[in-house]
Amino acid sequence: MDVLRYRSELLTWYDANKRDMPWRRTRDPYAILVSEVMLQQTQVSRVEAYWTRFLERFPTVEALAAAAEDDVCSVWSGLGYYHRARNLRKAAEAIARSGGDVPGTAELLRELPGIGAYTAAAVASIAFGEAVPVLDANVVRVLARLLAESEVVTRAPVRRRLEAAAVELLDPERSGDFNQAMMELGAVVCSPASPDCGRCPVGVHCLARSTGNPGEFPVTRGAARTKEMYETAALVVRRGRVLLTSDPDERGWWPGLWRLPRVVSGAGSEGAASRETKLHTLLLDDFGLTCDALVPVTTTAYGVTTNRVTLDVVSCSSPRGALRRARSIRWFTVGEALSLGVPAADRRILELHGPSLTGQ
Repeated sequence: MDVLRYRSELLTWYDANKRDMPWRRTRDPYAILVSEVMLQQTQVSRVEAYWTRFLERFPTVEALAAAAEDDVCSVWSGLGYYHRARNLRKAAEAIARSGGDVPGTAELLRELPGIGAYTAAAVASIAFGEAVPVLDANVVRVLARLLAESEVVTRAPVRRRLEAAAVELLDPERSGDFNQAMMELGAVVCSPASPDCGRCPVGVHCLARSTGNPGEFPVTRGAARTKEMYETAALVVRRGRVLLTSDPDERGWWPGLWRLPRVVSGAGSEGAASRETKLHTLLLDDFGLTCDALVPVTTTAYGVTTNRVTLDVVSCSSPRGALRRARSIRWFTVGEALSLGVPAADRRILELHGPSLTGQ
């Protein structure tokens, strides 16, 4: 491969066709760090509004470091993968303790909480011009097709080959732009299922294209199967307030977020038969409350990681008993609840059904 020609063709295409993203209009390392953390496992279209709102609330490293975790998760609410928000705050604390400057190398960035090889390389190259390549899913796909890599890309020897190719191709004079160009190419042209080879600016270098079946690359082990799960959540209401619970030590999807009390239940008739028993037990044994009949409110669904969750929602008004303090359990107005870090599914339920049940 003619490396110099590849660099020139790719960067010429990128300069003329790159998408306008707000974080591409700044050289502020903190703002770039926030964008790269948000972009982990999240589509660009979802990140833009969150990035702007997050920086309005926490405009500097020091502001984020001084913020309460609940406030950070509240602004992050709906973006998912909340460990990213917590780790970003911890990283800000570490940066603030060291003087307030975001580390300028990938090696130092990797010492921060929650910052892995991809994010460190992206920030170091984009914000500081360090000549270090990025290997996210888009770049791995582009490289695997360029080389017509015939082995599973997650294998260590294959990963090393792709990393070596990334190092060789990287333009040291425009490392940040080159990394973004590679990611852009994978996102908008060299897509997973149907690569648009006719639009590819570097297609003449692509060995997978020359096979006539570029979509067969990269070779993967196959996507994980979706797991069906079933939950029942309770809108427990007392004097115009709704009950939420939070457990920072929970080993699950939402540690530290405020949620409606819920139980896992079976599908169909089994779920319906066990719902009241499980929820009554949860409210009495864990929370110290007794309720009358639970009234069905709605059924919704949401996805998290590789799980598809069917969520039944029931209501319980005027429960009796005093809350136990064994865990984080509190009454909130709907407005207060919506200002907290709340999973997206719970937020939708509170927005749609909370006011009518609480009289707000």
